[in-house]
Amino acid sequence: MLDRVEQIEMAGRSTRPASLLEAMRERTKTLHVTAERTGIVAELLRGRGTVRAYALLLRNLLPVYEALEAQLIRHQSSAVIGPTVRPELHRCPAIKADLAALDASDLPLLPEAIAYARAVKDAGSGSGHALLGHAYTRYLGDLSGGQIIKKILARSLALEPEALSFYEFPAIADIPRFKTEYRDALERAGAGMADHDDVVEEAAIAFQLNITLSQALQVAAGLGG
Repeated sequence: MLDRVEQIEMAGRSTRPASLLEAMRERTKTLHVTAERTGIVAELLRGRGTVRAYALLLRNLLPVYEALEAQLIRHQSSAVIGPTVRPELHRCPAIKADLAALDASDLPLLPEAIAYARAVKDAGSGSGHALLGHAYTRYLGDLSGGQIIKKILARSLALEPEALSFYEFPAIADIPRFKTEYRDALERAGAGMADHDDVVEEAAIAFQLNITLSQALQVAAGLGG
């Protein structure tokens, strides 16, 4: 007869989503809402941003994407990670182009951005599977909510397209279709793992790091109360 601990563990396994994507979505659902409602992201979504705030956001996201893209490329020969390494998603060149268009110089790199980038680099150690939690958080966010932010920034800050390259994906002809393909790649990656719990937790960590950075940027930009 099973003892109480074994019963609880079996119940947890039976209710845990089998799909990596479903598990990450469920684990980060609350964090996703928080990310949209706090920090500099909330200010931008409400049309209360400034050009400097936007440039400051880009400056501090750059090392995060540099770490993510370098680590993904390092693991591109992995049977699990390889199918999710899509250069058309890479944001570093776009961020650098935007910062040049905005003539953004002498912007501070916050400790929270350094910590975020370090966490991404650490996720690339070993098998690198944990990187999928960061790729899920950043890239699917850029392809979804990022498109909304782009329209708001163009209207509220009167930014020209050359300053909004971060939200443009010229190598992707059909974003909805691409998102479906990318989700499928993540699902296949999950199916190729014996256990994807660490990846799911890394997605939650990625959201929390993003929230912490967003809140710090709000303060640094002098926005909000």
